[in-house]
Amino acid sequence: MVALLRYAAVILVIGVLWKIASVALGNMILPDPLDAMGAFLSAMGTAGFWKHFAASAWRVVAAMALAWGIAFPLGLLMGSVRRLDAMLAPFVFLTYPIPKIVLLPVFLLILGLGDSSKIAMISLILGYQILVTTRDGVRAIHPKYFDSVRSLGGSRWNLVTEVLVPAALPHGFTSLRLGTGVAVAVLFFVESFATTSGLGYIIMDAWGAMDYIRMFTGILGMSLLGAVLYEAANLLEKRLCRWMFLRKKS
Repeated sequence: MVALLRYAAVILVIGVLWKIASVALGNMILPDPLDAMGAFLSAMGTAGFWKHFAASAWRVVAAMALAWGIAFPLGLLMGSVRRLDAMLAPFVFLTYPIPKIVLLPVFLLILGLGDSSKIAMISLILGYQILVTTRDGVRAIHPKYFDSVRSLGGSRWNLVTEVLVPAALPHGFTSLRLGTGVAVAVLFFVESFATTSGLGYIIMDAWGAMDYIRMFTGILGMSLLGAVLYEAANLLEKRLCRWMFLRKKS
């Protein structure tokens, strides 16, 4: 309920600012928000819109799952195994600032024009964020927590399940939540060309045809997708990191 009220307030503020900008610039450049919202709601009643929405959702969700499945375990290893970190950390931090999106033509050449190249591109960019934050979260664990488990006769597996994973999960989910915006932005870029499906395709196709109402239908659809992904990541964090939220309530 709180989340719905929060989104309603944000939508109201954006709508007011949009209306002011629409009046100042003219409806030909920036459509009226009520017209755009009406077109968006009408589009939501068609199978064509949901076909494009599903294509975009599949690409970004698959990319986020792939990024998490690779980057989170690797971040745990780098943060807890000093020798591995000494070998991989220089490579990670030297390549981290490189804008990965410039590699998209290479991905298209290697993986083709289908979903594989798009998913790989998004997961690469998001994976770096998850990897770095997870690795730093593990390295920040105080040694006393390891000593406590060892003093109770805990095994290495106990150290992983009782110390490393609980300490790293909040960092990993924080990067995942913040990375939803990045993932959707990259999704728009990779769907801007070499595809005939997806919300990014709707936006660019409508823009090229100067059909701005339809263009904003794609923009609002992509905004909806980003909000759903953010709340899904937030819900997963609350389910898998319950102790953290219980501590806040107490």
